[in-house]
Amino acid sequence: MTTDIRHIVFDIGKVLIHYDPHLPFSRIIPDETERNWFFANICTHDWNIEQDRGRTWAEAEALLIKQHPEREEHIRAFRKYWHEMVPHAYDDSVAIMEGLIAEGRDVTMLTNFASDTFREAQARFPFLTKPRGVTVSGDVGLIKPDIAIYETHTKSFGLDPAATIFIDDAPVNVEGAKAYGWNAVLFSGPEKLRSDLAAYGLKV
Repeated sequence: MTTDIRHIVFDIGKVLIHYDPHLPFSRIIPDETERNWFFANICTHDWNIEQDRGRTWAEAEALLIKQHPEREEHIRAFRKYWHEMVPHAYDDSVAIMEGLIAEGRDVTMLTNFASDTFREAQARFPFLTKPRGVTVSGDVGLIKPDIAIYETHTKSFGLDPAATIFIDDAPVNVEGAKAYGWNAVLFSGPEKLRSDLAAYGLKV
């Protein structure tokens, strides 16, 4: 590839840090069938993504507790034990990002994340403060793969879309970035990421 990449944009969850809501809930709702039902019908992905879009946890909890009062304890447990859902960083991925920063590359982050839990994550994982900056969906009221969030990030950080590469673990978010005009690669592990970046002339 002959593309001149000058901007590297990282997703965070499942790229730089691990995320799995089953970790605390395997203790809170030990029965796997019941736990899967709970995530499919109550604290769903669609419910959680609205916190990433900017809805407060208080609003989110109140909405579900009104519908499922008998599940109040489990509903509140989602935010209460959120820290257990993000137990560790992906050290190899972090090393790639830090290597790019050390080379003087322009590195930023774009993430679907609730505002408060992102600040909690930054406090626990200091490498999340090392890039030049971050667009947090909960701060801007937009979520990937909405084209508008890629545009917001581009304008906020003065990026040239054609010279930008985005790394995300979700195919739909990768496609959204490409639709906006960025280069983008699907993250499936550090070795694949190294080879993908090398294909764009970024050896780390």
